[in-house]
Amino acid sequence: MNALRANPAVALLVLRVGLGLSLFLRHGVEKLTGFSEMATRFPDPFHMGRVPSLVIALLSDAVASLLIVSGAGTRFAAAYVAGNVAVAWLFVHHLEFFGPQAEHGELCALYVCGALTIALAGAGPYSVDAMLRRRAGATEGLAANATTLSRRSGAAEPPTTY
Repeated sequence: MNALRANPAVALLVLRVGLGLSLFLRHGVEKLTGFSEMATRFPDPFHMGRVPSLVIALLSDAVASLLIVSGAGTRFAAAYVAGNVAVAWLFVHHLEFFGPQAEHGELCALYVCGALTIALAGAGPYSVDAMLRRRAGATEGLAANATTLSRRSGAAEPPTTY
């Protein structure tokens, strides 16, 4: 239990997976499986058409949510989700927080706050983003070691071409 108490990396992983899976399972799957039916009645807050509006929401709820879960492109994906849900909350649910549609407002507020937190904090060490950074660092480290070894051995520097 001590490891969990003082480990913000684990907390960020739990937030990422919980928020991303919740959004995907409740809203992403709904849009993927019911796309054609939803296209006839989907809100169009910016008057660009129901299908384009639905595609924007689908990218948020189905694609970006899974990117958040995996921790790949996390900051961008989380910012996209936060923006999409904020637009839905403002233009579709009219910032409703109290009253008959309160569950939508509360859910929107939680998704926006959670996604903004992830966008600001990043994916954390347990993510595809971190794995790619480690791999890139290892590759840079190998190249630097090879250069250092060739200098120590007296090998000639390879010619630089531009």
